[in-house]
Amino acid sequence: MTDSGQALLSVRGVTVRFGGIVALDGVTFDVPKGGICGLIGPNGAGKTTLFNCLSRLYQYQDGDIHFEGKSITATPAHDMAGLGIGRTFQNLAMFKTISVERNVMIGAHCRSKAGFLASALGLGSVKAEEERLRDRAAQIMDYMKLTPHAQRLVGDLPFGIQKRVEMARALAADPKLLLLDEPAAGLNHDEMAGLEDQIRDVNARLGVTVLLVEHHMSLVMAVSHKVVVINFGKKIAEGTPTEIQQHPEVIAAYLGAPADA
Repeated sequence: MTDSGQALLSVRGVTVRFGGIVALDGVTFDVPKGGICGLIGPNGAGKTTLFNCLSRLYQYQDGDIHFEGKSITATPAHDMAGLGIGRTFQNLAMFKTISVERNVMIGAHCRSKAGFLASALGLGSVKAEEERLRDRAAQIMDYMKLTPHAQRLVGDLPFGIQKRVEMARALAADPKLLLLDEPAAGLNHDEMAGLEDQIRDVNARLGVTVLLVEHHMSLVMAVSHKVVVINFGKKIAEGTPTEIQQHPEVIAAYLGAPADA
């Protein structure tokens, strides 16, 4: 349930330029703690660029991003999972030649208590930590209905199951915020329905705040408490799904008609 009085993530005036191209132009919005926020816009609007800023894969030239009230501008990409931000990718980013279990364990590894030296020396504490990670992976695989596939190579699995593995890997790190980048891409009708239920459950039962980029409007409008719309790098609207569906600038952006038509 949304806590409208507290923002988990605050994007403040973020601007990104690639040479002479302005990919994001002063984008500002909040993601309330405990909520599901949809981020939509036509192709090329800047959605993935913004996600890459949130993941610290891209640097922004102006503005700031705060997570739990603290700026993440100086945080390197490899520390984001440990900070509490998990992500899936539009193009699957997994280790396809290892098992589902190992992929999910890798997701949990950012919370590992074993240091580099202990791991290199194979100390007893590392073995205990390996078991803890395996137990965590087992819990997440059970939750995501992946247990029957635990020892299968990810690359041998159908695409829809691979998408579930990627979400499981992100959840294994116990994120406070989950960034879902086009999670419905490539899914069939039944898998889409399952994804809708999964996003709601991750939010309600696990208490994970979700920021969702998705082209399937029916999914975004069904699960989101709040929707933010960007077009040509600028935010043009934000509000409830009902408000967004009736917003003239949003209709114009998607239909190509004048906003006052």
